[in-house]
Amino acid sequence: MQIIDVLFWGWIIQATLTLGTPLVLAGLGGMFSERSGVVNIALEGMMLMGAWAAVAASWYTDNPWTGVFAAIISGLILGAVHGVISVKLKGNQIVSGTGIILFAAGFTTLMLWVIWGTAGASGQVITLPEVRVPIIGLVSPLTFAMLALIPICWYLLYRTPFGLRLRAAGEDPSTLDTAGISVENYRMYGVLISGMLAAIAGAQMSIGFGSRFTIGMTAGNGFLALAAMIFGNWNPIGTLFAGLFFGFLQAISYGVQFAPGWEWLIGYSSFINMIPYISVIVALGIIRRSVPPKAIGVPYIKEKQV
Repeated sequence: MQIIDVLFWGWIIQATLTLGTPLVLAGLGGMFSERSGVVNIALEGMMLMGAWAAVAASWYTDNPWTGVFAAIISGLILGAVHGVISVKLKGNQIVSGTGIILFAAGFTTLMLWVIWGTAGASGQVITLPEVRVPIIGLVSPLTFAMLALIPICWYLLYRTPFGLRLRAAGEDPSTLDTAGISVENYRMYGVLISGMLAAIAGAQMSIGFGSRFTIGMTAGNGFLALAAMIFGNWNPIGTLFAGLFFGFLQAISYGVQFAPGWEWLIGYSSFINMIPYISVIVALGIIRRSVPPKAIGVPYIKEKQV
């Protein structure tokens, strides 16, 4: 019985890392965008496009790493689109993000039919080579990359001139502009990084712990990533713990189906799946410690010199 418990909790840890990785990666992406002052609800669309691009490139090259690279490119493209609309053209950031989500959903559905002649799921591709960890089991290399990115993102954001300027673009853009630094450029940097990380998160879902692309496979994970970012107070370490917490809840909802002594929870698995989404409401309506950047969502218009 004890061996069964160890194996079960080992599986829970593995599932938590697997399911939490895309949430943390996309949450980090949203953090960079919103720290620079640009709301990015397009994470869902960027993840979906990244998931499709990873499978499509892997399909044609039989190399999953090519798929990851293709996902990054797709994320940079959508990030550039969102940046141009939101930063350069001063458009509505929510509308732009919604448009990207709808475009990604329609485009990936169309390309499923064009490439594989199906309206449901793609053909099977080679997945990323997993690493076996004692007790836990197989872990995606993108999970290790995610864990390595946490200290890198923290250092970049809080200990470099780039991070200082990025945060200033979202907190006090007029001061940054007065110093002769382009607010638009740093906001574009934030959105581009956001698109790249969200697309890698999508690749984790399609070729990291899966082997094909299905319609709508992100299934709201982009919004959960936003929730993780809010819970994490727009901080890399906080985003990590929040993303893994949401991944743990998802793992529990799957694990109760075969957990020894947990069978009584099977009937409540749907409720367990609801908890992360309920947490979004809690984060927005109750938790006051989560304070967004002061200039977030406000297009910066440079004052004309008299």
